[in-house]
Amino acid sequence: MPAQRSFLQGLVGVFGFPVAENPTQAMIEPAFADLGLDWRYLTVEVPPDRLPDAVRGARAMGWRGFNCTIPHKVAVIPMLDALSPAAEAIGAVNCVVLRDGQAIGENTDGKGFLQSLSSVRPVAGSRVVILGAGGAARAIGMELALSGASDLTIVNRTAQRGADLASRIRERSGVPCQFVPWEGRYRVGPEVDVLINATSIGLFSDVDALPAVDLDALRPGLLVCDVIPNPPRTPLLREAEARGCRTLDGLGMLVNQGVIGIQLWTGLDPRPEVMREALLDVFQPDDR
Repeated sequence: MPAQRSFLQGLVGVFGFPVAENPTQAMIEPAFADLGLDWRYLTVEVPPDRLPDAVRGARAMGWRGFNCTIPHKVAVIPMLDALSPAAEAIGAVNCVVLRDGQAIGENTDGKGFLQSLSSVRPVAGSRVVILGAGGAARAIGMELALSGASDLTIVNRTAQRGADLASRIRERSGVPCQFVPWEGRYRVGPEVDVLINATSIGLFSDVDALPAVDLDALRPGLLVCDVIPNPPRTPLLREAEARGCRTLDGLGMLVNQGVIGIQLWTGLDPRPEVMREALLDVFQPDDR
């Protein structure tokens, strides 16, 4: 008698709005296949007012978890049962684990970025400027502060949000963190070691957009990072490279946080190289 086979698939995914540009599925499903898992990762566009319905739906359908991206990383928190210590400290959630009837909010963004940054320079003692004060900036700023960065500056157009984030980082870490209003073109000072674009500026389909920074202040010795994975080589990174800066694209952060997410959902360790190659395959050769 033939062996019986289950056709029930494990379901995870990402909720965002808009979300068509998000390439996470392109790396997660190959990682599942490499692990021998018959799981699916769905890219789901969820308007802000429908997020509670989406979370209830994921619970009802037995999803194993989901990612949250713009603009849901903070809004999802009241819909969850508990937060990990990292998510609670950061005040934002990008990964939810659904297990035993509980929805647990995690944050893997900061850890993913930290791993990527640590591969090219030491974090300890770094003087860092972060553009933006949203979910990604919250996670990155807190992780850098807790990992030994010596000074942080938050640059943001909405003054209250930027000031609140700077205050939160100071209170939770004890690391000096100041807020600077983003008015006109921000000029990076000569004392800065790392500049991070943690905004959505330059994200597909607005691929020609540049954050409002003074490009003439970009210099050799400055590390310029972008959290945007699509396209990997954003206009900011291209301009920085042309001025002799080292650069770090968003693929490393995306892969690293994806690895952590899969570990949380499945208990298994995916191969990062499988995930990065899968991402590179979806972009044009000149983006690689």
